[in-house]
Amino acid sequence: MKRALSIVLLLSTAPALAQHQGHALPKPAGAEVKADPHAGHDMGDQPAPETGDPHAGHDTGEQAEAEAADPPAGHGMGAPSDGNAEPMDGMDHSTRDHGAGMAAPTASPGPDMETPPPPEAGSGPPRAADAIWGAETMVASRNDLRRTHGDFPVFWFQGDRLETQVRGGEDAYLWDIQGYYGGPTERLWFKSEGEGEWGSSPEDAEVQALFSKAFKPFWDFQAGIRQDIGGPDTTHAVIGVQGLAPYMFEVDAALFLSHRGDLTARVEAEVDQRITQRLILQPRIEANLSAQDIPLLGIGAGLDQIEVGARLRYEIRREFAPYIGIEQSWRTGQSADFARARGEDLSATSFIAGIRFWF
Repeated sequence: MKRALSIVLLLSTAPALAQHQGHALPKPAGAEVKADPHAGHDMGDQPAPETGDPHAGHDTGEQAEAEAADPPAGHGMGAPSDGNAEPMDGMDHSTRDHGAGMAAPTASPGPDMETPPPPEAGSGPPRAADAIWGAETMVASRNDLRRTHGDFPVFWFQGDRLETQVRGGEDAYLWDIQGYYGGPTERLWFKSEGEGEWGSSPEDAEVQALFSKAFKPFWDFQAGIRQDIGGPDTTHAVIGVQGLAPYMFEVDAALFLSHRGDLTARVEAEVDQRITQRLILQPRIEANLSAQDIPLLGIGAGLDQIEVGARLRYEIRREFAPYIGIEQSWRTGQSADFARARGEDLSATSFIAGIRFWF
C-alpha cells in the first residue's frame, strides 16, 4: 500500500519538476547567513582548546575570567565583512572602556631622529694606539701613512705647446713648457716659452722659477723671477695666480717688474671641449699688456699684443696627443707703431701643427 502511494506522489510532482529543468534554483535564504555555530550554547564548562597557548587550561584568576569575557582592550570587534552576522550573545560592550589606562607605545628613533652621543664620547686619548704599542713604535707607522696618503712631493712636467707655425712664408717654431715639484699646497714651479724662425736663434724666450702656495681650492699664488734669454737681457720679478676658473677655464695671469722698472702683464686662458673621449678642441686666448712704452723691447703702453686660436688634438694616450690648429695675432696701439717701424706685419694668421705631452 505504501509503495503504491509513493509511486502516485512521484507521478503527480513530475510535471512540476519538468518546468524548472535547466533553470538555476535560488539558494535558500538561510544559506547567505553565516550563523554562529556557538549561538545558544553554554560555553562555560567546555575545556580550553589546544591552541598552543602556554597558559591554556591554567587558572589565572580574575584577569583570566575578564579576558575570557572580553577581548583585549583596543582591538576592533566589528561585524564580519558580509554584514549579516549578529553580535555574539551575551557580549555587552556598551559599558566597556576600551583602551582606557593603556599607555601609547614609545616610537623607536627613526633615521631622521638624532640620538645624542653618550657622555664618554670623545673622552679617549687622541692617539689610542700609543697606549698599546708605544709612542716610539707608532712614529714609523704614521710617517709611512703620511708619505703614502698625505702631503708627499710629486714631480709633474708638461709640454703644453711644442709646435710649428706656418704664416705667410715665415715658418716659425714655438715652445711652451711648465712643471712643478712639491706637495698639494706648496710647490716649486718652472716655466719656459719662446719662439723664433726656423734656422735662427729664438727672437723671444724666457725662463721662470716660481714658488707656489695654494690659497683656495684649485688656485695657487706664485712669486719668483723671470729671465729673458732671447732679445735684450732682462730680469723680472714675478707675482701671479694660476688655477682653474668656473666652467673649467685654465687661467695663468702674472705681473712682471723688470730690473729697469718696466711693469708688464700677461693673461692666458684656455679650456678643453671634449668632442669624444680622445678628440678634444682647445680654444685659447693670450693678452700682453704694459704700463708704459718700452722702445727697447718694441712694446707700447696699454694692450700690446693679443692672440686668439684653437687647437684640435687627438689623445693617442692621455699623456701624448698630436694636434693641429689656427691662430690669429694682432699688435695694437703704440706697439703697432713700433712693429710698423721695424717693417713687421701688424697681424698674422698661423696654421699650426704640434704635439702635447705630460708625465
